[in-house]
Amino acid sequence: MKTFRNLFIVFVFLFAATTFAQESYTVNGNSYSLQTEVEGPLTLLWNVIDNEYRYFAKKGDDIVELKNTRVDGKYQEEYKQRLNQLTADYPVDASKTNLTLVGLRSYFNKYNKLADTNYVERSNSVDLETRLGAFGGISNNNSTTNPENVFAPLLGVEFEITDNVVLKRHAIVFQFRHSFEADDYDLTFSQIALNYRFKFIHSERLSVFAQAKFFTLTFSKLAEDNIEGLEELSKTSLNAPIALGLGMDYKLGNGYLTFGLNDLVSPGLDTNDEFSVDLTLGYKFIL
Repeated sequence: MKTFRNLFIVFVFLFAATTFAQESYTVNGNSYSLQTEVEGPLTLLWNVIDNEYRYFAKKGDDIVELKNTRVDGKYQEEYKQRLNQLTADYPVDASKTNLTLVGLRSYFNKYNKLADTNYVERSNSVDLETRLGAFGGISNNNSTTNPENVFAPLLGVEFEITDNVVLKRHAIVFQFRHSFEADDYDLTFSQIALNYRFKFIHSERLSVFAQAKFFTLTFSKLAEDNIEGLEELSKTSLNAPIALGLGMDYKLGNGYLTFGLNDLVSPGLDTNDEFSVDLTLGYKFIL
C-alpha cells in the first residue's frame, strides 16, 4: 500500500501542477483554458475539451485551431495545410505529421529551431495519462481449490497509469476482480493486484502488451462438506506470484476496448496441474 500511496501523491502533484499551468485564450470569439506544450516562434497549445483533444497554434498574436474534420467517413486533414501556411517563412513539410501531441511537438520544435537559432527544445520527461475501466470474463482459476477444473464467471475494475512521452510502452495497473461460484465450484474470491504492462506493439490505435502480476491480496470463501454438514471456510492471503499474461488495447471512442489472456504462467504458485484459461473483455476510459 505504501507504493500505491507514493504513486498517488506523485500523480496528484503532477495533475495540480498541470492544472495551474493553464492559461485562458480567445480563439474565434470562444474562450479556452489551454496548456502550453511548445513555446517559441510557433507555440503549441492544447487541452482536452468535451472529451476531445484540441490543438492550437500561436504565432505572434494570432491563434488558430488545428483541425481534422471527417466528411463521409474520410478525414480532411486541414491541419496539414494550416501548418504549411504557418511555416512558409521557414518551410517544414507537414505531410507526415500526425495530429497528436507527440507528432505536433516534433513538428513545432523543428520549425522553431529553424526560425530561431537560439531556440532550446524543452525536454518533456513525463506526460501521465490515467485510465479507468471495467471488465468481465471467465476463468478456471487453476491456482485455487479447483480440482475439477470448473470455469467460473468474473467481474473487475482497473486503474491504469501510463506515460505518453518517454515511457509510453510501460504502464502500472491497480486491479480488483471478483470470481463467482459456478456449478460444482463452491469457491468465491476477491483479489486486489498490482500489475506491470510492457507494450511490445504500440501505436496510436493498437497496443499489444505482456503483463506481470507482482502483488496480490486475496480474500476467498470455500463451501466444504464435512461430517458436521456444510461449512464455509474463509481465508486471506498475500502473495507475490509474478503471474504472466498477454493483452491488447484497441482505441475506440474516448477510451480503449481491452482484451486479456491472464495468468498464463504463474511460477511459485501451486496449481491444479491444468493449463490456465483466464479470458477477460472490457472497456476503459481516458480520464
